Amino acid sequence: MKIKLLLICTLAGVLNISLAQTKEDFRAAKHTYEEGSLNYRVLYPEGFDSTKEYPLVLFLHGAGERGTNNEKQLVHGSKLFLDPSNREKFPAIVVFPQCPPEDYWANVHRPLDENGKRQFTYFTTKTEHTLAMKGLLSLVDSLSRVAHIDKDRMYVMGLSMGGMGTFELVSRRPKTFAAAAPICGGDHPKSARKYAKKVPFWIFHGLKDDVVPPHFSKEMASAIEEKGGRVKLTLYPNANHNSWDPAFAEPELLPWLFSHSK
Repeated sequence: MKIKLLLICTLAGVLNISLAQTKEDFRAAKHTYEEGSLNYRVLYPEGFDSTKEYPLVLFLHGAGERGTNNEKQLVHGSKLFLDPSNREKFPAIVVFPQCPPEDYWANVHRPLDENGKRQFTYFTTKTEHTLAMKGLLSLVDSLSRVAHIDKDRMYVMGLSMGGMGTFELVSRRPKTFAAAAPICGGDHPKSARKYAKKVPFWIFHGLKDDVVPPHFSKEMASAIEEKGGRVKLTLYPNANHNSWDPAFAEPELLPWLFSHSK
């Protein structure tokens, strides 16, 4: 009886941990490429079956979550995918890579002004990419070869620096992603021609954003539309830089994302 009781208690403990849906459900991993390595966390669907194919969501964090601890990148966005209802409705493999401390996802000119505040003056259309982007591209290429990932249902989304990275990643891999959702990001409008007709976008931005100007998102939405692309633009009148909060609360965000297939 004692053994049975112990087993029951142990199973109950495991069940409680599962129901809690903690960030620890994201397993720590590292991707190694020619110039270095990139830390990332991965969340598998409940009841994961390696003989099946699942959609992939790549989530790119902002500049404040850069680091080496392979944890900070889960600050924003992880709760959305840990939500029990979302995990049940949208079983998917979710990957959160972490950008190194002094690097940047996107190739954007960002000097300091006279007050020491970072300015985003322009996005480059040059072919050079940051080391972090090179690692990200290598990770995406590696994930594209994984048997249990549905190659027709790979998605990317991100916020701030990650929103910029979302645009640039799609421009560098326009045939890879089925949909993209950049939040308070930006890109050079000329880049839209590379992916406008290939990848649908839902772009989000707060109109009171004093970190990344909202006109970046407006210009990208217009550029994608002008090139014949499918794009939705949602602007929040009272949101500042943290427009990811209302974006994550959009009831149609995940249904929209997962509805797309190449």
